Amino acid sequence: MDDDTVTKSVTVGRTPLWSVPLAVVALLVPLLIIVAALVPSSWVASKLNARLDEMQPAPYARVPAAAQPVADRLTITAPFGQLPEQFPTEGSFNFVTITEPRQSALSWWIGRDEVAFQLLTEEDRFGFQTPDQRRVFSLESMRTAGQVAQYVALTRLGFDAELLPGDVLIQEMVCLDRSDDGECTRTAPSDVLLDPGDRLIAADGIRLESVDDLIAVLAERSPGDLLSVRVERRGSDPFEAEVELISVPDEPDRTIIGFIPFDTRRIELPFTVDIDTGSIGGPSAGLAFTLTLIDELSPGELTGSRPVAVTGTINLDGSVGAIGGLRQKASAVDQTGIDVFLVPAAQGEDDIEAARQAAPDLEIISVATLNEAIEVLVALGGDPIDP
Repeated sequence: MDDDTVTKSVTVGRTPLWSVPLAVVALLVPLLIIVAALVPSSWVASKLNARLDEMQPAPYARVPAAAQPVADRLTITAPFGQLPEQFPTEGSFNFVTITEPRQSALSWWIGRDEVAFQLLTEEDRFGFQTPDQRRVFSLESMRTAGQVAQYVALTRLGFDAELLPGDVLIQEMVCLDRSDDGECTRTAPSDVLLDPGDRLIAADGIRLESVDDLIAVLAERSPGDLLSVRVERRGSDPFEAEVELISVPDEPDRTIIGFIPFDTRRIELPFTVDIDTGSIGGPSAGLAFTLTLIDELSPGELTGSRPVAVTGTINLDGSVGAIGGLRQKASAVDQTGIDVFLVPAAQGEDDIEAARQAAPDLEIISVATLNEAIEVLVALGGDPIDP
């Protein structure tokens, strides 16, 4: 072997020194990404709990989910009557959802500066409810939203609709005293035995078909009396409880158990309306439900043949109520390509402005009532609804 061959062999086998740190970095970067994706965000992210005035770990975040057409989930049947005429539409009203999943350190780092990324503590995410209570609340709120939407939409169109009383379902216990920072320091004595989500099926041996039945029983009682109630609690057998009655703080002559009930009224129609929301809960789709029903059961295209996103609760008087997660919902709408989003005026300007920052290309229009929403849609090119 000559000298040239030896020299060439040595040169080819030599590794440049600068390549070693590059190889280490190339190995470390994916490893760090994997570790960051596995480490919970609570290790690196915290948020102020205003109630306790202290910083707490933030393992969750409120983020955008989706905008979905209501009409795809709507079914109208008439098993014992005449089916109403329906008018197929090209456009659609879309209700909007958000989600609140656990976060990793990686997802926190990526989303921390986004307007639509909102960190949540355990208390922000779950409050003080059990998982069963949260499920009851969420699904009951969605059911009520659907019932109220049907009543408002169908009476607006001239159909015969009647609201019937529903079960006595506890939404929350009454707070009698609060501290300066807003924390409840004293609740009604019945709070020891009753929980949000409980259903009262009898009082003083009388079957309760509605809140009015309970009011009639309480009219014969005085604050300080003990009342026997039969309670149905999710996940357990019905049980008897003896609760101490109190007076309403501002109305000493009115006797109550000490809770705020859900509005569980149901609607009776000459036909059946079913809105299949699956496991999606909450009342924020009320206005979207109402507008969809009006559009489906009246001639023309209220949407102007375009997709329109809508959020907001609907009340029996047609007023539109505020909802949670508006900035996340605006971002979700923006990602679908829909360019118009109707939101509640009741949100307030600060919240609406934050939504505009989260989706700067989206036209966000605030409305206070159903009639105002219809006027806005007509102004955007939709067909008017006959009074």
